[in-house]
Amino acid sequence: MGRPTMTDLVLTTLNARYAHCSFGLRYLFANLGSLQERAIIQEFTIKQQPIDIVEAIIALKPRIVGIGVYIWNASLSARVVSLLKKVAPHIVVVLGGPEVSYEWQEQDMVAAADYLIRGEGDLAFAQLCGEILQGDAPSESVIDGGAPTFESMCLPYRYYSDEDIAQRVLYVEASRGCPFRCEFCLSSLDIGVRGVPTDRFKEAMSELMERGARSFKFVDRTFNLDIKTSGAILEFFLEGMTPDLHLHFELIPDRLPQQLRALISEFPPGSLQFEVGIQTFDQQVNGRIQRRQNNDKAEANLRYLAQQTGVHVHTDLIVGLPGESVEGFGRGFDRLVGLEPEEIQVGILKRLRGTSLGRHDQEWGMVYSAEPPYEVLATSVIPFADMQRMKRFARYWGLIANNGNFVRTTPLVWDDDSPFEAFLSLSDWLYARLGRSFGISLQRLTESLFIYLTQVRGLSEQEVGAPLLADYRLGGRRPGIPDFLEPFHVLGPGASKASIRRATARQARHLLARQDTGDPPAES
Repeated sequence: MGRPTMTDLVLTTLNARYAHCSFGLRYLFANLGSLQERAIIQEFTIKQQPIDIVEAIIALKPRIVGIGVYIWNASLSARVVSLLKKVAPHIVVVLGGPEVSYEWQEQDMVAAADYLIRGEGDLAFAQLCGEILQGDAPSESVIDGGAPTFESMCLPYRYYSDEDIAQRVLYVEASRGCPFRCEFCLSSLDIGVRGVPTDRFKEAMSELMERGARSFKFVDRTFNLDIKTSGAILEFFLEGMTPDLHLHFELIPDRLPQQLRALISEFPPGSLQFEVGIQTFDQQVNGRIQRRQNNDKAEANLRYLAQQTGVHVHTDLIVGLPGESVEGFGRGFDRLVGLEPEEIQVGILKRLRGTSLGRHDQEWGMVYSAEPPYEVLATSVIPFADMQRMKRFARYWGLIANNGNFVRTTPLVWDDDSPFEAFLSLSDWLYARLGRSFGISLQRLTESLFIYLTQVRGLSEQEVGAPLLADYRLGGRRPGIPDFLEPFHVLGPGASKASIRRATARQARHLLARQDTGDPPAES
């Protein structure tokens, strides 16, 4: 959007990367009313230096700066606020976002700012700015944003620029809130679920599609909660289906009735990506954290998606839940691997501000980092050293199994053994050899896999080299091949036609899913 004639208001945040345009800022801008002509959205990323961000903000000569604070940008945002108030104390700083909406009393960043809007600021921010600009600033520095209805709000989608549509992830929502009370998740603090009127939502999506939008990432926590609404939205996108359309939804694992299955089956392979949060299969742990999940139904739904649809399935498991040991996590991991999702995101438990996880600290020896993202460091059943091993396990699993680079090679890490135990052994070996889990080139990782599978696992060079070469080539996108892979053909003599078809289909779905460049670190 163009620069206004007067820049009294700057709406800003630090995105995890350029590809993530801020959904929250666009909601604030959409609901500014007559103040829009005096406002501008100015986005930065966490790769930029705070001093440079402050310089860019001050150059706009604003009277008010609104800053969205999230778990991935909290530390840098605090530095921006501190610098801004030191060099331009006349600028009114208003904070908002999940990271400052709870347990805010202890945060230096909140103390340095002029105002804090807790919760949803879609309407409260505009009201506060109007009062400040009229010289009637409220005396209370902490304001409760409440939970405005969608009927009272303007939707933000027209404020996605042409550049956003062409180059960035477009976030959309058909509902807010969550009916569940999982104690690790901020959504457990929501009161009820509010939906956007379906006709209004479809009209907004039609306008985006007419402008060329083809990738939509839904931020709804429970897209399939209301079957009638989710079915209507799926039907809408089916009617407008194009070869490059890509949709991302977060689903409740155990809720996939025939009505939705029938619609899902009509979408072409790769057009749908489902994020399915399993978190744990241990029902005792689920009960401990107030999480309701029918494991048998969830498993049946995942099998259906893997075997009878072209959906790219991203699943989530959490390490470090109260009372769950490494062995217990491993059993759940093995069960999930057997269901063949394209991705298993292994997350480390975070004690997010405002959540009730703290009530387990004493009983289960929960120790968390004091710095964002507040990951668990140890529990009574997972000591610090083992938690570090699991963090490396999660990192290597992401590099090897999740990103689509090694879909043919990853299953060679285990036979009939536990996939978890086998991959943990690989993880330990990689760390001993490489000394790190970040900054590893693809070629070095490929070579390490070749050495491990042939020299440690004892597989033949031919049965390892052929799938590894096919993975490395990845559809011909990489010029040349490493010397150690030159002797091998793409298809090894032991590969069955069925396994080749499955691997090729999985790799294609990974590539299609990459149209969505990913999320910032999750807040759940």
